[in-house]
Amino acid sequence: MKIIAIGVHSAFAAGKYEEVIPTKQVRELILKMARSPDFKEVSEELITAEIDQLSQLFYKPRWQSNFLIEFDMPSKKGGRPYRLLIDAGGDVRHALKEVGLTSADIDGIYISHPHNDHIGGIEYLALTTFFNPFYTPAKKKWLNNQLIANKLFFEQEWWAVPPGCAKLDLFIHKKVLKPLKRAVGPGLDTLQGVPHVCLETYFDIHLLGKQKNGETKSHIFLDGEGYWSLTPIFAMHVISSSEEMPSYGINLQHSSGYNVLMPTDISSLVPTQLESHYKRADIIYMDCETSPIPSGVHPHLSDLINNMDKEIQKKCLLYHYDSYPKVPDGMFSDILKTGDSHIYPDKEFMKKLKEK
Repeated sequence: MKIIAIGVHSAFAAGKYEEVIPTKQVRELILKMARSPDFKEVSEELITAEIDQLSQLFYKPRWQSNFLIEFDMPSKKGGRPYRLLIDAGGDVRHALKEVGLTSADIDGIYISHPHNDHIGGIEYLALTTFFNPFYTPAKKKWLNNQLIANKLFFEQEWWAVPPGCAKLDLFIHKKVLKPLKRAVGPGLDTLQGVPHVCLETYFDIHLLGKQKNGETKSHIFLDGEGYWSLTPIFAMHVISSSEEMPSYGINLQHSSGYNVLMPTDISSLVPTQLESHYKRADIIYMDCETSPIPSGVHPHLSDLINNMDKEIQKKCLLYHYDSYPKVPDGMFSDILKTGDSHIYPDKEFMKKLKEK
């Protein structure tokens, strides 16, 4: 399993503008001056004026926190890997583009809670995969060379929304599903003339967590010769209008015993209900606020440095920050940057497992 940090910043993080000159224009400027008969007399003022004329503003974005997990198993499109997004950011298309992917390359998504910086990309994922006739081989077969508009509108097959194997998988805790539908419903209700448009129109929904029969449902992802069990875990994020807003993080348990914990957005250092998960985990993707004034809805960097158990600190990969965290050397496993990736189970763990 490979986990890629395609976004590591906080909900309101913004990038910055820098003055740049495209390489092509720099090359042309140098050649122009070199060929000038007055090259030896080119002044600093002239060079400065030329550079100022060519310079452009370049925006360096800070993508909100999203992760992409790749499992070594068949994807919905055939071939490998199966790609699972963990949350959709404010608009995940930009973060995906930076790693050379689009919605057509994504098989599934897990939603932890319905805040905009985690669900803002849902509309992009839903509509682009819905209108993509080649999203999966099953989608192509179902359409039978028709445009989806023709199949739905002219044949009046209002019930004939794409079958599950032709849609993006959505993994979600049942308590998050209802507020998600309420949040994204108006944006998705854009299919001309089609009644009863809902989240199920676009996604093959897999409800995780405790079911009506009392069973706690996980989802199994094959990964090479092993497998990973994905289980949602409850943590309190905020108390809003006297009502709780949980964020359902995930616990990824490998068949070898290796354990990856992604609590997502949490309000305290080590929530009581997650203490055992923190102790059992081999690696933890840790929410980390760096704002000057703590908000109280995310663990603050100062708290992580001063109050976190040393053994847990060593397991933590920090993300979800505004400014880049400055921490003592060797205190945490790492501070994630956009594009960082890790493969699990790691080689050291597997080596120890073989020695046993």
